[in-house]
Amino acid sequence: MKVGLIAAVLLAFASSAFAHDAKDDAKELTNADMTYQDHPAFPKGATYVLLHGDPEKEGLFILRVKFPPNYVVPPHTHPVFESVTVMSGAMWSGMGETVDKTGGKKLGAGGLLLLPPNHAHYVWTEDEETIIQVAANGPFDLIYINPDDDPRRK
Repeated sequence: MKVGLIAAVLLAFASSAFAHDAKDDAKELTNADMTYQDHPAFPKGATYVLLHGDPEKEGLFILRVKFPPNYVVPPHTHPVFESVTVMSGAMWSGMGETVDKTGGKKLGAGGLLLLPPNHAHYVWTEDEETIIQVAANGPFDLIYINPDDDPRRK
């Protein structure tokens, strides 16, 4: 029952989000259309491309993030629900306020990470480049558990 309810909510969310796109600002993007760049909220090495919306404003946004091999995003939270899909490669996901790679779960291409607001988590890659796609409703932020981990403070 719970799984069915979650699926219905996600379907309703996706349907309304995509209906807006099709009506107001339809886009067709190929990988060649996507120019990745550095983002100040991620530790050095990750790059991203914003595909739709604006994470700093109200409403749906979609972005992709490219992580290099052997990369870690330290423990952090977000103020809103976050959906993360692994597009290529593999990403490990752990829950909590400290990195513990022995307890994480490997998510390969097609894997999905769904996180409620303010839920402490961390992710890492191992031996391959990984691309993830993040979808959420803004305003959005990446809030590191340990403020010293935040590259925007350096």
